[in-house]
Amino acid sequence: MNYIGSKFKLSRFLTSSIDRVAGGAEGKVICDIFAGTGAVGRAFKRDSKKIIANDVEYYSYVLNKNYIGNHIEMDYFGLLTELNYLPGQEGFIFQNYCAGGGTGRQYFSDENGRRIDGIRQKIEQWRKSKDIGEGMYYFLLSSLLEAADAVANTASVYGAFLKHLKKTAQKEMWLYPAEYVINEPEHEVHNRDANELIGEIEGDILYMDPPYNHRQYGANYHMLNTIALYDEFEPSGKTGLRSYVRSRWCIKNQVSTVFDDLVGKAKFKHIFLSYNNEGLMSLDEVRRIMEKYGRYVLIEQPYQRFKADKTENRNHKATSTMEYLHVLEKV
Repeated sequence: MNYIGSKFKLSRFLTSSIDRVAGGAEGKVICDIFAGTGAVGRAFKRDSKKIIANDVEYYSYVLNKNYIGNHIEMDYFGLLTELNYLPGQEGFIFQNYCAGGGTGRQYFSDENGRRIDGIRQKIEQWRKSKDIGEGMYYFLLSSLLEAADAVANTASVYGAFLKHLKKTAQKEMWLYPAEYVINEPEHEVHNRDANELIGEIEGDILYMDPPYNHRQYGANYHMLNTIALYDEFEPSGKTGLRSYVRSRWCIKNQVSTVFDDLVGKAKFKHIFLSYNNEGLMSLDEVRRIMEKYGRYVLIEQPYQRFKADKTENRNHKATSTMEYLHVLEKV
């Protein structure tokens, strides 16, 4: 999945750095408190004692309920096959986010919009009739989110749709298994405000990858929340926005306060913060806050910046950025 701030490409740098500082993941409780698509939690899941994954966005919760929460083998082949051959339905997605619905919005082709509706309705039907359990529900729903994102008619994020269907959006949507690591420990997945949850958990390693600029994830990925929740609401404006969480981490005059609050309340020995040189908080501001609570060091890594469209279509100020991994050992 194309995802702003995803640490998938940085996972080797992050895991090696965290291993070096904290002595590895084996036998440790690790919390990924702004989990996103779960890339960091997945990287440590096989070796850790327990992963605690959290995100305030519901689509992220769904993905992490599968990628982190699911840990035993399930027989999903027959169910995925049935979903892939279901007839489409002209449901909420088709009516509100496809050209055929008459709203002027075109996040998906008409055919893929029908397929999303048909599959989403069937998954919910199976859950309500108890034909599938919780683990399978989130596995199938994650597979749908990944598949829908692959054929979305956007420039990666859902802040706007394209006027004409791009080539990938013209392809027929097909569900592939959203595979997860199988291991013995049980893991925790939450859908909470990080600053509220932090006072209720404890462990060895806390990894923080919060929003770093003013762009709200609830707006950029509203379409994924709509597919995941599949609830009734009145889509707003040209882009069909739903109401969404407005994170204090995206507000310049609030971010240092919520950061200080979270670090201060954290009951974890090692705290790692991923941030970059384009963030709302300055390097000095982050350092000042973390140094209040223990021993602080900074690790730097050059990183290619996320681009929602091709370079030739947009005059980016820079093609790369500096990723900072701020490290705190609480004392």
